[in-house]
Amino acid sequence: MRNNNSTTLKSGSIWTIIKTALRGEEQDYTTGSIRRAVFLLAIPMVIEMGMESVFAIVDLYFVGQLPDSQHNIQTVGLTESVLSLVYAMAIGVSMAATAMVARRVGEKDKKGAAHAAMQSLLVGIGIAVAVSIVGLVLAPDILRWMGAEPETVRIGTPYTRLMMGTSLVITLLFLINGIFRGAGDASMAMKSLMIANIANILLCPILILGWGPIPGMGLIGAALATTIGRGIGVCYQLYYLFRGNTMVNLRLATWLPDWKVIRSLFKIAAPGTAQFIIGSCSWIFLAKLVAETGHSAASAGYQTAIRIMVFFILPAWGMSNAAATLVGQNLGARKPDRAVQSVYATARYNAIFMGIVMLVFFAAAEWVVGFFTHEPEVKRIGTQALQIMSAGFIFYGIGMVMANAFNGAGDTKTPTRINLVGFWFFQIPLAYILSKPLGLGPLGVFIAIPVAETSITIAAWILFLKGRWKDVVI
Repeated sequence: MRNNNSTTLKSGSIWTIIKTALRGEEQDYTTGSIRRAVFLLAIPMVIEMGMESVFAIVDLYFVGQLPDSQHNIQTVGLTESVLSLVYAMAIGVSMAATAMVARRVGEKDKKGAAHAAMQSLLVGIGIAVAVSIVGLVLAPDILRWMGAEPETVRIGTPYTRLMMGTSLVITLLFLINGIFRGAGDASMAMKSLMIANIANILLCPILILGWGPIPGMGLIGAALATTIGRGIGVCYQLYYLFRGNTMVNLRLATWLPDWKVIRSLFKIAAPGTAQFIIGSCSWIFLAKLVAETGHSAASAGYQTAIRIMVFFILPAWGMSNAAATLVGQNLGARKPDRAVQSVYATARYNAIFMGIVMLVFFAAAEWVVGFFTHEPEVKRIGTQALQIMSAGFIFYGIGMVMANAFNGAGDTKTPTRINLVGFWFFQIPLAYILSKPLGLGPLGVFIAIPVAETSITIAAWILFLKGRWKDVVI
């Protein structure tokens, strides 16, 4: 394996490191400068997650140009809240694949890494097919349960049905990128999202608003553009996985299930999926509270703020993914102290990034929200939500790194327990009490979010310091 880690940030320019990171050259992340390793992984991972967030922002912008945008925005927002369950399952399997592939790579076992990757694909496909069937059948009921108004259900059911019915594409996009990240090839994950986004950006105005002989399809056009874009990204991923000259090389002949490996993947993926489902269900409940206490204008404002917030949080999550890869590979190389140092470095950089974003939102939230909606009440509530929720951004950044450090070690149970207590036994009750009994309405929901996220981060930091994650065997 080519080893470029002898060069540190001091002896090489930042531009050289950026070029190396974007090219995706093979690296040994178990030796050399930790700071350089973090940047080599984080640069493409930040871009990758930024590209994932662009999907939501682009859809939101063009949907906001449609007549009756209030109901359209609510539909997209509520559907995305439910799709977060699909993302949770995809991320859970992806997390297991990242941890197992990274551990095998750290052990210098390329064949084992490829085998783990293939088995994770089998697991992900099986889960995605089941979810797609449920989404196709229950789409209108899902919107009703989320508190959508009758007109929103009528307009949004085809959109929700198509988005839920194509869960396989979403799952594969997340899962295969998790395989690339575990192998340390973050550049490939970045490139697949860039290709998917370019396709989505080109298709959105054509399919949503119409262009030339192509009639505008409104919401259904947004779903088609997103699905086609992601599908193109998946085709690109599969091409490189099976091409034969990457760190993880797959062969169709190895598609037979290996139940021992699958059980190990489920052991990591089950609590990992639960970890994100717990968080996703909390966000779904909060969206329902806002819709019930503030109706469609408040719901549209909140969903707009959430989309904007996610746009900036996902790049931070991308940086935190570097911790997962570094922890997994260094534990595989039996270097736990280097794994700890990698987490500290990543947490520091993520906190700085999120602190800058927080200041931007404090100063310019009204302008940012106004870019996506011109309805005064939606804009007012969206601005309020964005400013309040961003108060905890520094803690969000550190908390993401802590969670990914546990996940990269294969210890998905610890962050799952933290999320269970922090979201279901603290955030949801607090939001309910503030919004309904105390009569604050949507404002109470907005306040509960940074309070709970800060508490979750503190708990994760304490448990990380205990160090039990170092002894997990996968």
